[in-house]
Amino acid sequence: MPRSILFTPGDDRRKIEKALAAGADAVTLDLEDAVAYSQKDAARNMVRELMQKPVPQTVFIRINAASTDYILEDLKAVAVLPIAGLMLAKAESAEEVRRVDWLLGLLEIEAGLSRGTTALIPFVESAAGILRALEIASCPRVKALAFGGVDFSQELGINYPTESDGMFHARSQLVLASRAAGIEPPLDTVLPDIRNTEKLAMEADIARKLGFQGKLIIHPAQIETVNRVFSPSPEEIAYARKVVEAFEEAEAGGTAVIQVEGKMVEYPIVRRAKKILSLVDNNTA
Repeated sequence: MPRSILFTPGDDRRKIEKALAAGADAVTLDLEDAVAYSQKDAARNMVRELMQKPVPQTVFIRINAASTDYILEDLKAVAVLPIAGLMLAKAESAEEVRRVDWLLGLLEIEAGLSRGTTALIPFVESAAGILRALEIASCPRVKALAFGGVDFSQELGINYPTESDGMFHARSQLVLASRAAGIEPPLDTVLPDIRNTEKLAMEADIARKLGFQGKLIIHPAQIETVNRVFSPSPEEIAYARKVVEAFEEAEAGGTAVIQVEGKMVEYPIVRRAKKILSLVDNNTA
């Protein structure tokens, strides 16, 4: 589960190489908004060239929306590259996601791969997308949802990030839809104010408390803050270990409800504690 996913333009070799070495949990090579219309072909060619050989990083590629004229060429260029998945920009309906799923399936079969090999992370960044979040999350291939808060706030006339409270409902909808569809927790929106680490920490903390797994970022300077916020604190880790150890001992004796540090502990609490410890193991692996 990535805490930080660093975006970088797909047509800038220097920025791509810098991003891959920056230390984020994952990197997204962007073929959409970060690339000028006149440079779409150049970006596809560069991404395809760079991903022909293994890179020491988890890589996603963001492709243009299914409703654009760019989608077919994007998929033909990058569909079967050795990446963690594709991020689909501006997903507004299940129909759009299924359309991309169908095209990907044809390209996978043509390349000798199993249909469904390539995971999808749809970007939900409009009112229509938020209202259809569960439909989108339930589509084939969907690994997680990503919140496009910048586009969403502009559509609703919200001054983001200073008025991010206005996006509380949208964020909550993505978390609930993800849980109901049985996919990974969503990824929170980028913060455009690159140097405002205090605001970044606040936004990341809000997203974490709502149930997001991580946050999208646009500059290496944002990595440390996001990774810290989305990592369990030393106190949380210590308490989780106490919970698991005490409960396992009690369960062996036939007891399923105990107290640890004055707090009731039963199976749901233990599952949460084990989840915290698994996050620690994954982030230090």
